[in-house]
Amino acid sequence: MKIILKKDVPKLGTEGEVKEVADGYGRNYLIPKGLAIEATKSEMAKLKTKKEHREMKEERIREKSEELLKKVSSRHFTIKVKSGSSGKLFGSVTSGDIANKIEEDTGTKLEKKYINLPENIRETGDHEIEIELPGNVKGTIKLTVEGTEED
Repeated sequence: MKIILKKDVPKLGTEGEVKEVADGYGRNYLIPKGLAIEATKSEMAKLKTKKEHREMKEERIREKSEELLKKVSSRHFTIKVKSGSSGKLFGSVTSGDIANKIEEDTGTKLEKKYINLPENIRETGDHEIEIELPGNVKGTIKLTVEGTEED
């Protein structure tokens, strides 16, 4: 019996896959539990349409992300923070601070979860920050942390 999985099923497959299973397994377990539906011609057509829509949506997201990446990676951002004379910061620069600076300078909202900062920045100087946007779009931005010395 051919079925289309509606949900991920361990050791069988993931959502949207078409699988061949034993009749009893399909009729008595998968279909009643809502894990699968029988793969009729109409259901196969619906699945194809659904996949096409999903691919178009992913492509739109990827294009938007690439556009955003071009906009922010072409700029150099500078953040001023209180620091000691040795260049150590009083506090640190976080991904949220970087996201706010990008929004302030470009007018483009970039969520902090897209900024891949292994640990907060605690020293002045130039830094290359990795960003990972939706649609698996990756790039880097240049950031300079300038200290304003405090006594």
